Amino acid sequence: MQAPQCHHIEGFRLGNSPIGRYIFGKIKDMINLDGRIAVITGGSRGIGAACAVLFARAGADVGILFYSDKRAADRVAADVRKRGKKALIVRVDVARMKDCEDAIRTVTRELGNVDILVNSAGIWEHAPVARMSTAEWEKTISVNLGGTMNMIRAVVPSMISRKYGRIINIASTAGQRGEAEHSHYAASKGGVIALTKSLGVELIPRGIWVNCVSPGWVDTDMASGTLKNRRRKKEIEESIPRGRVAGAMDVAGPVLFLASNLADHVVGANISVNGGSVLA
Repeated sequence: MQAPQCHHIEGFRLGNSPIGRYIFGKIKDMINLDGRIAVITGGSRGIGAACAVLFARAGADVGILFYSDKRAADRVAADVRKRGKKALIVRVDVARMKDCEDAIRTVTRELGNVDILVNSAGIWEHAPVARMSTAEWEKTISVNLGGTMNMIRAVVPSMISRKYGRIINIASTAGQRGEAEHSHYAASKGGVIALTKSLGVELIPRGIWVNCVSPGWVDTDMASGTLKNRRRKKEIEESIPRGRVAGAMDVAGPVLFLASNLADHVVGANISVNGGSVLA
């Protein structure tokens, strides 16, 4: 006869007991996004795409916002639908407030009111300060920081009226420690962290949780040029106590946690997801 399934919490063996079933049933409920509508910017690739799929697995219908790669967005949407959830793809330039407002109106009309916003859209471009143009500076700030704020402003009025919302911003270790020859990127992500802290305390009385995740190196399209260099990749891996570069799903997991009821008392927080390379 098959042994009953056992669960372990802090050294306690719960077994297939009523209390064990109760506790793990509650945990399952707390990570359950059934009936929720999530909007994810940068949803066609990398961290955004991983979040879209993971949120669908947790029960959410997903608005996948993309900028340039519709084919990739279509593939992510197909993956969401395979899990029995609704998916809608919408093209948006997050640097343009009107685009953000139009995208949220479209999602609301087609899927319903937005419960969860994940701000994952971003750019990372090399630009030593001595050669950085005004256009390069403004582009990075307007997409990474301005785009995050634009999307928040687009969803917050509805969230306030319903007294519920979860906003998770994707920042970066660069925003914590700086990054040589990417100072515009580091400044934009440092701004995202400060924005998260400010809005976290401003909006929690209105029933809206705002938090962020700061990844280190992640094996996505954004970092592919650097990680293709075997010597450079080895150097990067050796700088990470965990011993490896993260995958997109390594970041999507903490994002899902922040979107769930398990994070009920987490407000204005910045969760470092970098394998121990930056402890802040």
